[in-house]
Amino acid sequence: MQILLCPESIEHHLVASEMRPDSKLDLRIIRYDYLKKLRAKNIVRQIRQTRRYQSTSDGLRALVALVVLRNKAIKPLLAAAQRLRKSRGSQNPRTIDKRYEIIRTAMEGVFNELGLVA
Repeated sequence: MQILLCPESIEHHLVASEMRPDSKLDLRIIRYDYLKKLRAKNIVRQIRQTRRYQSTSDGLRALVALVVLRNKAIKPLLAAAQRLRKSRGSQNPRTIDKRYEIIRTAMEGVFNELGLVA
């Protein structure tokens, strides 16, 4: 559904067979292909005698469930699975950068002492 609404993200959703160096990336054709897939799964249906589409009630439930699942479960799990690494810091820190780092380190110690850090 994101492809139909956000054309900038279309390259991220294409599989290797859809990206051929000799073919021109035609956004209209790609959108129609995805719309055809949504119609085949009864997620959307065409409004009679128009070029417009609307989601079916079951399709809307499925889309909402997928968005909620992505935002509430998958993204947090992927974020938690990544290792956190310390930043290198700037190569030539200014005085204010050094003072900020001192404050940040002190606050981290306070949070650890209070048990506020996971």
